[in-house]
Amino acid sequence: MTDRYPEGVLRIDEMQRELGDIVGADHVRATETADVTDWTGRYRGVGSCIVRPANTEQVAGVVQWARRRAVSLVPQGGNTGLVGASVPRRDEVIVSTRRLRVISDVDVLARQVTAGAGVTLQELQEHAARWDLRYPVDFGARGSATVGGSLATNAGGINVVRYGMTRRQVVGVEAVLGSGEVVSHLGGLIKDNTGFDLAGLLCGSEGTLGIVTAARLQLVPRAPHVVTALVSCGDVTEAVAVAASVCSRLDSVDAAELVTRDGVALVREVTGTDSTLPDRPAHVVIECSSTSDQSEALSTVLAEFSSVEVSVAVTASHRSAMWRWREEQTPSINALGVPFKFDVTVPLARLAEFVESIPAAIETVRPGARTFVFGHVADGNMHVNVVGGSGDEDQLTDVVLGHVVERGGSISAEHGIGVAKRAWLHLVRSPAEIAAMVAIKRALDPDGILNPGVLLP
Repeated sequence: MTDRYPEGVLRIDEMQRELGDIVGADHVRATETADVTDWTGRYRGVGSCIVRPANTEQVAGVVQWARRRAVSLVPQGGNTGLVGASVPRRDEVIVSTRRLRVISDVDVLARQVTAGAGVTLQELQEHAARWDLRYPVDFGARGSATVGGSLATNAGGINVVRYGMTRRQVVGVEAVLGSGEVVSHLGGLIKDNTGFDLAGLLCGSEGTLGIVTAARLQLVPRAPHVVTALVSCGDVTEAVAVAASVCSRLDSVDAAELVTRDGVALVREVTGTDSTLPDRPAHVVIECSSTSDQSEALSTVLAEFSSVEVSVAVTASHRSAMWRWREEQTPSINALGVPFKFDVTVPLARLAEFVESIPAAIETVRPGARTFVFGHVADGNMHVNVVGGSGDEDQLTDVVLGHVVERGGSISAEHGIGVAKRAWLHLVRSPAEIAAMVAIKRALDPDGILNPGVLLP
């Protein structure tokens, strides 16, 4: 039963005092602008306060307190999300996982490690490297994005074509459910068919079912030989064909990333980088790694495309220069203003058509906008960024997501639904599927205190 204060109002000073009794007074404070604003700058809220528990027991204490006091919670990791899922909408309490930073020694035999939810991906990657291993989930926000946040969103990144999404790396999880109960299964057994896969369920749930506090993660060997090529193509159709051919012929492909002429020009404009790239409509950055040098094998496949222009990196600095054209896309777009960002997947057979037609479709509802498309060409995941122009935001979303669904795609590839796409979930999930998800939410979060308004209607 809820134990409310007079008139049903829990004063913020009393809230902070009670939370301080659980996690320590020094780890509860009023929210600041950075706490209640998402990475894009588009989603802002007003939270009651932010609390920073240090361990699973304290997280459980906070959730149990929230149930008693009928207070909603917003779990937050590095706050690098793009769909508004990690910032408060009203007066929720933010539960930061940044103090959950314990990381185990690597189990070399199993190639596994247990990491707290507050460990950043970069810290995890550097830790694994000490054992000559690596954690394969990687993307531009690696220095800020956390293990817990990446599980909550089932994050993807540049290596999905070879290693899959975050869910494929998770072999165990510890979390506090919305009921306040702790589930912990961190043994790391690869074969363990003893019931429902709670780790898989929590991965991608966007903080609506539980707060992940730690995860057991699979690592992969570090390959001694890395080769990177930048392939300049006559159009997006050719770029898709190049990526598909390389991925089907070589099992060493870690990444295949598409950028367009407009995106390259923007990076040059914003960063002042001199472009040595041929002036072609589309470019693909391809990276392979293996125990043996893949340069000849990669070159052999690319030689079959007589109209492309290929540059192969021979030094680490040359490789970094190639990757810069891809990694500077997002910050360069943000330099123009706060963009509308759409993270979508389209079947490879329709991908070129989508990339080449979406700017004109956007122009019909947002005249004067600049559209930039880039992303993971090997798995069909494109990032559509719209800057400037004028027009109704919902109309813009209708057009972009409708364009995706008409081509058999998904409205969210790797960033989740959040609040940004909740109203469009029905486009890709049936009523039965949504009802099943709602039922699971009610079972694990009976009072609906975790991330209300996110993901589910």
